[in-house]
Amino acid sequence: MVFSALAIACTTVACISAVVMSGLVMPDPALAHSKGLYATEAEARERAEQIGCKAVHENNGRWMPCADERELHQQLRQQ
Repeated sequence: MVFSALAIACTTVACISAVVMSGLVMPDPALAHSKGLYATEAEARERAEQIGCKAVHENNGRWMPCADERELHQQLRQQ
């Protein structure tokens, strides 16, 4: 009985660790997307140049690199 409880506890810890690590290895897409939003056009333009885009666009009052999100994601996949 003690062995069963210990095995369950270890399995639970392993599962929790795997879930936590998966968040570190594969970040939440929403979090990644929020990192692409900038308060100023100048900040977005600087990032656009870094990733190979020539334009920026506004999205809900915030600025994003590239002409649109499609181009942004294409450029990010190439990195």
